[in-house]
Amino acid sequence: MDAEVWPEGSLEVLSQVEAEQLRSQGEGGIYPLLRRCILAVLNSGAETDDAREVLENFRDFDVGFIQQDRGLKVSIHGAPSSAFVDGVMIRGIRELVFAVLRDIVFTSYEIVDSGRFDLKSSGNITNAVFHILRNAHLLQTSVEPDLVVCWGGHAITRNEYDYTKKVGYEIGLRGLNVCTGCGPGAMKGPMKGATIGHAKQRIRNGRYIGITEPGIIAAESPNPIVNSLVIMPDMEKRLEAFVRTGHGIIVFPGGVGTAEEILYLLGILLHPDNRDLPLPLIMTGPPSAQGYFEQIDEFIGATLGPEAQSRYSILVDEPEEVGRAMHDGLKDVRDFRRQHGDAYYFNWRLKIDEIFQEPFTATHESMRSLEIFDDAPKHVLAANLRRAFSGIVSGNVREDTIDAIERDGPFDICAKGRYLELLDRLLASFVSQGRMKLARDSYVPCYRVVP
Repeated sequence: MDAEVWPEGSLEVLSQVEAEQLRSQGEGGIYPLLRRCILAVLNSGAETDDAREVLENFRDFDVGFIQQDRGLKVSIHGAPSSAFVDGVMIRGIRELVFAVLRDIVFTSYEIVDSGRFDLKSSGNITNAVFHILRNAHLLQTSVEPDLVVCWGGHAITRNEYDYTKKVGYEIGLRGLNVCTGCGPGAMKGPMKGATIGHAKQRIRNGRYIGITEPGIIAAESPNPIVNSLVIMPDMEKRLEAFVRTGHGIIVFPGGVGTAEEILYLLGILLHPDNRDLPLPLIMTGPPSAQGYFEQIDEFIGATLGPEAQSRYSILVDEPEEVGRAMHDGLKDVRDFRRQHGDAYYFNWRLKIDEIFQEPFTATHESMRSLEIFDDAPKHVLAANLRRAFSGIVSGNVREDTIDAIERDGPFDICAKGRYLELLDRLLASFVSQGRMKLARDSYVPCYRVVP
């Protein structure tokens, strides 16, 4: 499909100078990034997590920018037909297209190129995250703590997906809003359920927030329910955006990406400065996920210890209790922030060490050099395990990483002592349960766990 579309949801009012900046930026060095992310949005609902397949299927896809006196218009050539109804682009998808433009251009122009932020400094990284979220109008000062972040895999079974909808429904009935990674599976289900709960409670301004990043967006296209999309520049800033804006977190069954998110959060919560900070964390799924959560709990206990295990609860096949427990937990968050004068919309008090903020690029060398052994401090161990899982995610879905693995072989993850068996057993369970990719039967591991 070809189309010309006006801004919707973002960038409706632009000066001529701003329109020229956007046009020139789009035709410059960030054009490939814009093209990739806009294609991902237009490809919403596609049943594939192979970024190379998406880019190859739409290799003729092109985006152009038309500057006019009344603003900027985007021309699109060769777009997926699923983004249109009777030749007209679906309104929600049009909003997401301009959210992509807003975030990528803002990040490039105001965060990276402006020189205002030293992105090697922890405080400046947090400030950059704040500015991106504020520019996306995600931070609302007039709301109570009501935002539940839902993590989980895109490659989940049908009964697990249906369960995420049940939990989302219970969240929606209690007037809570949902934030996910914006893709399919456990990222879509809670939003779908929450829309029904909100409708029954006559909540017409429900928030369905999706936070993603360019490396995975082509493989996990934003689902159509998202009404507030934010593109963070990398995985680490995406994870920080989740924990700074969310008031509570629910984890559904998933694979390495979900394990990465769990380890990121627990590594942060283990910091002494965060010991008394309330952040309800619930792991939940249907009865078939009992073994999955037992494996996760065992792995966390063996690597990070009982203190990490004390920061979460596991509720299997209890969607109503999950909704009730999260609602009660958010009352503690509200009372704590009110007592300490903290903002409801952005968790400034949360201490995040630089080791969790530094962007990690998965290469054969960087994966091989991760320190996973007994003598490593807990926060370093959590950070390196998180990076190992992040590298596997990259090897599963990013086309440049997949190319590198096809050229040079699988990544070597060096683990010593008991971690060798622990890591190998957990990852093998993800493979056997089909939690790595949508193409379960044909999955070939992009890694090796070696001593």
